[in-house]
Amino acid sequence: MMISPVHRFRDIERTPEYLQPEKCVPPPSRASLGTMWFIRDGCGIACAVVTWMLVFYADFVVLLVMLVPSRDYVYSVINGTLFNTLAFLALASHFRAMLTDPGAVPKGNATKEFIESLQLKPGQVVYKCPKCCSIKPDRAHHCSVCKRCIRKMDHHCPWVNNCVGENNQKYFVLFTMYIALISLHALIMVGFHFLYCFEEDWTKCSSFSPPTTVILLILLCFEALLFLIFTSVMFGTQVHSICTDETGIERLKNQKPTWEKISGWDGMKLAFGGAFSLGWFNPFSNLNCESPAPAEAVAAAPASEIMTQEEIEQFLAREVAIQILRE
Repeated sequence: MMISPVHRFRDIERTPEYLQPEKCVPPPSRASLGTMWFIRDGCGIACAVVTWMLVFYADFVVLLVMLVPSRDYVYSVINGTLFNTLAFLALASHFRAMLTDPGAVPKGNATKEFIESLQLKPGQVVYKCPKCCSIKPDRAHHCSVCKRCIRKMDHHCPWVNNCVGENNQKYFVLFTMYIALISLHALIMVGFHFLYCFEEDWTKCSSFSPPTTVILLILLCFEALLFLIFTSVMFGTQVHSICTDETGIERLKNQKPTWEKISGWDGMKLAFGGAFSLGWFNPFSNLNCESPAPAEAVAAAPASEIMTQEEIEQFLAREVAIQILRE
């Protein structure tokens, strides 16, 4: 049997017998599940806490070292308001990216009833994840940290303690963008503050002693430069992935697309939940990233007690049953 190179990285299981549905426990009902998504990973939680502490440190230096001692009231108010607004949006985006379900496949749905409901034809295959006992939709990958299969998984980011998938990619993009903006803003203010202190007496340009002021500014400069480079690269990478409709994992594996690509501006509208508006930049807006399912797929969607009708429609629309090319 010869399998196409596109799927050489995925486990192929051709019949319900090989899927071993009797070993899968049906998933709990949605009513019994909590509504908040949170990954209990020690490293990820530590990275998330460090992220918030670094933003608070930057805010401390910007306000108490540079802006409050400034004699220019208008300069301090404008820059203080702008920096804190961007910092608030960055932390809000981080919060949403961390606590939003990235697109987890229902765990334990590889049951005999659900497999039979798919009405597989001879020569068709489905993919089962042996780790979370789920039928894997196309473009879904298992995350060893989240312990779930994630739809359109790009990567697992410890800084947000979550996977970046189809449901929270917008929030991750906003997080990287706002962090890059406050980093650039901090660097510009540090440069102006150094110029101001060189022209004036160092004891008058800060409420701290000159050595303490220099150390605090150098640390902020180093932090801002490091995160400006890192988040700018991540922002560009994520936008490129959205515009090319190719996740980071798919790019690393050099997978040939077996799905209908939604690229360019249409991909951006899908990822950000609609036509361009100020809502794109709002981390509090909810998403509607579901691509419309074909009419024939909706009509053929079987009823099931394991998954909701909407999930089955999405499952079929993504062509999870794929033909083996040759035997």
